[in-house]
Amino acid sequence: MAAPILSGVRKLLKHVHFATIPRRHRHKKKWAATEPKFPAVRLALQNFDMTYSVQFGDLWPSIRVSLLSEQKYGALVNNFAAWDHVSAKLEELSARDFVNEAISHWELEPESGQSGAPSPASWACSPNLRCFTFARGDVSRFPPARLGSLGVMDYYLMDAASLLPVLALGLQPGDIVLDLCAAPGGKTLALLQTGCCRNLAANDLSTSRIGRLQKVLHSYVPEEIRDGNQVRVTSWDGRKWGELEGDTYDRVLVDVPCTTDRHSLHEEENNIFQRSRKKERQMLPMLQVQLLALGSW
Repeated sequence: MAAPILSGVRKLLKHVHFATIPRRHRHKKKWAATEPKFPAVRLALQNFDMTYSVQFGDLWPSIRVSLLSEQKYGALVNNFAAWDHVSAKLEELSARDFVNEAISHWELEPESGQSGAPSPASWACSPNLRCFTFARGDVSRFPPARLGSLGVMDYYLMDAASLLPVLALGLQPGDIVLDLCAAPGGKTLALLQTGCCRNLAANDLSTSRIGRLQKVLHSYVPEEIRDGNQVRVTSWDGRKWGELEGDTYDRVLVDVPCTTDRHSLHEEENNIFQRSRKKERQMLPMLQVQLLALGSW
């Protein structure tokens, strides 16, 4: 009885085509580290809610929404590229040069009666800065910058608010300038765009961040300026600058290390609100005071 059955099975198998199906072997899950019970981004938001709600009062809810929203970038036109062509392309995107719009508005309607208001002379180098942004409510994004015909990138995408310290310096032609905490390089690049810096010293303690600064300079600044005497890059402890460098400067820009609020609300990696960085965060105000005191000395 078994022989006829086996014979039938063999005949059936001749007409069947088998496909190899890979077997998925199960592996035990392994975790490099357990997920924190309280993520750093949540700790950051709790901290800001407690602190900033007192400092800003009724303004805090709108500031909070802005910080939690997607970041909008400005496009800083590279004057070492074909800047007029680049500006025209950005205008075609319906972006506006907010720096020169503000200068024109100030010249037409100067604000009187305000102590510390910028004088006309302080705008001497500012028209050379061209930074395009989209209007409020417009969530358009700039396309990635491209290598231009002159061998450098056309524009640099940055937080447009980062230009405000550069504008506040009131640079004059021929100034000798120190950027004490320069990396990753946006403000250093903006300083060079003014055309006012006879010499610029760009310093940052972090060697990894200095690498990012060097990359920005290499991508946006011509070789003859990078390798000449106009720009000098150092990696020193800014608190000891007076001991290491005896030169004096006409202007000093000190963008001190901070809690990088937007980053702290969006990125878990390298977040200063991680519990392992609690001591570093507590010491931050002291570091800021020391650097600011050195910059104003």
